[in-house]
Amino acid sequence: MGKLEALLNEGQPDSTHVALVCHPHPLYGGTMHNKVVYHAMKTLHSFGFPVLRFNFRGAGLSEGEHDNGRGEVEDVRVALNWLDSEFHLPILFCGFSFGAATGLRAACADDRVAGLISLGTPVAAEGRSYSYRFLQSCTKPKVFVSGAQDQYSPQAILKSVYEMVPNPKELVFVEGADHFFEGHLAEMQKAIHHWVQEFFKPGRQAEAS
Repeated sequence: MGKLEALLNEGQPDSTHVALVCHPHPLYGGTMHNKVVYHAMKTLHSFGFPVLRFNFRGAGLSEGEHDNGRGEVEDVRVALNWLDSEFHLPILFCGFSFGAATGLRAACADDRVAGLISLGTPVAAEGRSYSYRFLQSCTKPKVFVSGAQDQYSPQAILKSVYEMVPNPKELVFVEGADHFFEGHLAEMQKAIHHWVQEFFKPGRQAEAS
C-alpha cells in the first residue's frame, strides 16, 4: 500500500460532520477532479463540512496499480481512518459510479460513517456487473441519485437494488440526465442538499452551490 494523493477542503470550526467523496473508474479517466465529484464536494462543503477527495491507487499521483475494486476498498478505509483521526466527527460518505460501488463496501460496515450518498450507482457498466447484496444489512440513512437516462444504471435494475435495501432510504432520478449528469449538475446538488438537511440538520442553513 503506497501513498494516496488527496485534497481536503477545510470546513468550519463548528462543523457537525466531515465528508468523503470518491471518484469514478480510474481506467476510464476518473479522478478526484471529476465534475460530479467536484460538485458533490461543493454541496457538502456548503454546510461547513470538511470534505476529503483522493485518487484511488494508480490514479493521478497516487501510488500503486488499479486493483479492479478490491484494493480500492482498502483505499477508502485508509481515507476514513484519516478523517476519523483528524476530526473525530461522524462521516458522510459520497461516491460516484465506481467510487460508489467500491466505497459503499467500506462505508456501510464502518460505524464511524453516519450516512451514504450514492451517485450514478453502476449496475451494468461495459461488461462489468455489480452486486449490492451487502446493502441488505445497511440501516444507515442513504440516498441514491441517478440520471433518468443513466446508461450504466437502468432505472428498472436500480429500483430492484433500491427495493432490497432497508430504510431509511431515498431514490432520486434526475430527469434528462445521463450517467455524468451533464447539464444537470445543479439538480444533482439539490438532491444531495435536501437529503443532508433532512437527515442531519446541520446548523449552517447552506444553499447548494
